[in-house]
Amino acid sequence: MTPEDEDIKRLLNGAVPVLAAPEDRVGAVARRVGRQRQRLLAGSAFALVLAVGLGFGGVRMLGGGVTTPATTLGASVEPSRWVSCERTAPEQGLLRYHLTADEAADLPRLDDGFVPVAVVLCGQEQQRRPDGGEDMMGVERRGEDVAAIVAALRLPDEPTATEGPCFAMLPGAPWLAVVDADGRWTRPGIPLGRCRASRPEFTQALRALQTTTVATWRIREVISAEAAASGCSESYKDVIALQATTESSPRPGTPTPFPSGPVRVCVYEVAQGRDGAGEFVHGTVLPEDRRVAIEQALLAAGPPKPCTEHARRFALVHSVSGFDPQNYVELGGCHRIMSTGSGGTVFAQGEAALAELIDKP
Repeated sequence: MTPEDEDIKRLLNGAVPVLAAPEDRVGAVARRVGRQRQRLLAGSAFALVLAVGLGFGGVRMLGGGVTTPATTLGASVEPSRWVSCERTAPEQGLLRYHLTADEAADLPRLDDGFVPVAVVLCGQEQQRRPDGGEDMMGVERRGEDVAAIVAALRLPDEPTATEGPCFAMLPGAPWLAVVDADGRWTRPGIPLGRCRASRPEFTQALRALQTTTVATWRIREVISAEAAASGCSESYKDVIALQATTESSPRPGTPTPFPSGPVRVCVYEVAQGRDGAGEFVHGTVLPEDRRVAIEQALLAAGPPKPCTEHARRFALVHSVSGFDPQNYVELGGCHRIMSTGSGGTVFAQGEAALAELIDKP
């Protein structure tokens, strides 16, 4: 189980509230939530996460192009009072959180018994800090001209398309709540169109909704100030290690000379248990003397030697202009070099001296 899976498991175990629903719906609600939890906890880090904090459940069945009516939310339901997105929607902090249109449609439908005066949207966006780094931020937005979107929320699902063009995709939906004049809130189901995405009327009303950002909070750092200043990515695939696991490895060959202009080196370290990607350690645009020395060492590299030792640090050496070649160099282990350019991809053998020359802050 990956760290992302562990995050999902902890969130579900600690954040899913005890459901309080009318007597005749308890069984259906419990079964639905149980199925969702099992599916999520058994899946990979790319699994779609159950939206936490529902308070109620709804049941929709799809089959043969016919949709059964979803449950509705009326005056008999007693929602809690709205506090904030940060408190109510902690799943927004998950690394790969994504709410699908089908999951949003499973929520209880809005009827005339609940009269919204505001719509709240909970989401994420990446924001740059003054130091150049970037954070993933949770964002709460609120809109109060809600007539059009409320009318759209009360529409039924359209019949499922049995012919005609529908794109093969997993359409998303917003994390949306409606709030009444007393501050009570609920998450209404979002009606689906013929291709099982949100109905066009809802999508249009959502785009037209004028909102104000009422709160933001930091979820995690995406790009450090140091990575931003160096021009390097915060993380990078361990390309050589991944390539070594494939059946067809690149042919032995000599790396291509650098193009004219400055060259950047970015160094990454692969954490224990996180094989496949490295996290930024340091990076810089090479001064001319180091640029020349590294290029000479790359061009002098011989064919790769048989070796299976895994390097925990690697570097990407490439032109600032973005032109090929892209040179990946293991800074330990087998000291392999992988160079990708216009002539294809080749493997070569590096040395500890080259690694030492590259791995300087």
